[in-house]
Amino acid sequence: MAHDALAPEPVRGRFVINPAAIIVVCAIGLAFLGITILFSASVSFKQGPYYYLNKQILGMGLAVVTAFVVSRVNLENARRYVWIVGGVSLLSLVLVLVPHLGITVKGSRRWLGFGPIRFQVSEFAKIVMVFCLAHYLALNQTRIGELKRGFLIPLALIGGFAALIAKEPDLGTAALTVAVGMLLLFLAGARWSYILPTLVAVVLGFAGIVYIIPNRLARFMAYLDVDGNKDGLTYQLWQSLSAFAVGGTEGAGLGQGRQQMNFLPEAHTDFIFAVIGEELGLWFTLGVVAIFTIMFVAGVIHLRRAPNLFQYLLVTGSVLLISLQAIINLGVVTGLLPTKGMSLPFISAGLSNLLLMGVLIGIIINTQRSWSRPGLSGGHRTMEELS
Repeated sequence: MAHDALAPEPVRGRFVINPAAIIVVCAIGLAFLGITILFSASVSFKQGPYYYLNKQILGMGLAVVTAFVVSRVNLENARRYVWIVGGVSLLSLVLVLVPHLGITVKGSRRWLGFGPIRFQVSEFAKIVMVFCLAHYLALNQTRIGELKRGFLIPLALIGGFAALIAKEPDLGTAALTVAVGMLLLFLAGARWSYILPTLVAVVLGFAGIVYIIPNRLARFMAYLDVDGNKDGLTYQLWQSLSAFAVGGTEGAGLGQGRQQMNFLPEAHTDFIFAVIGEELGLWFTLGVVAIFTIMFVAGVIHLRRAPNLFQYLLVTGSVLLISLQAIINLGVVTGLLPTKGMSLPFISAGLSNLLLMGVLIGIIINTQRSWSRPGLSGGHRTMEELS
């Protein structure tokens, strides 16, 4: 139509600051906040002064390199190797369950190691699952409404990754994997009549797993009465809530928090948000929540420029992995969700999670570069134009 020819370009130039750049800046800010908190608490670590601080700085450097490498990959060409990458990831999830190969920490076998270096395979399995699912759904987008090709096969893919992760056991990461996978199925156009019964079955399945595993059930029941079990199963959560109470609005000050003196287990990893609350106060914790919210909104805006379903789902999965993991961690630390070990993206100490964040940020930078080129990707129209 004539008015279409005169209409301004729908996306390019609309935003003064590019949404992908906002995500990168937020990620850098969160990473430096994590470094600051670790520096504050590092002198009390049993492994020696600055042990985790030095590891975190090294991890940040490797994450930056990872993000740079991923940002230069041709995503469409990478699809040729999707099933090889998926197969290697599934194999690694199997190997981690093998005695003497998988490294066990606190009753969970989640790591593979090479000399002094070890990595948590489930962290990378999450993005590999997204990569495989995005590729499959893009290839079969005209059959998404079908039961077998459009739902059961991708559901089996999600279930395969989630089941192996749950076996470690790591129910939190398995639940996150299922949540991201089902959301991608929904966004790709799978039918509600297939999705809803599956979600009910998944919830009942997780509830059944918790019920039949005595220590899991005991931890959940204790969560319902945090104060009554503060000397036992809810000690960690009770200390976390105490940290927020002590910090108040202004905070106790960097290096002045009680929790850094080993009162709070895993204070430098899963519960680092509580240390932020105690030392820096309410406004900083609200600032962290606001930054994650900004990253999610910027990710949604960035997605409107996606040239095809594959890249749309790949970036959506990346944004969801950051956002949902943050929601789960913040919910656990503040007592809104049952206690479950999960890192706070960009902030918690841990090489595997930092490298995963590097991959996710690299994908976002990659798509910003490729989507900004004239003609986008091979002349494809953006998702916004297709809608």
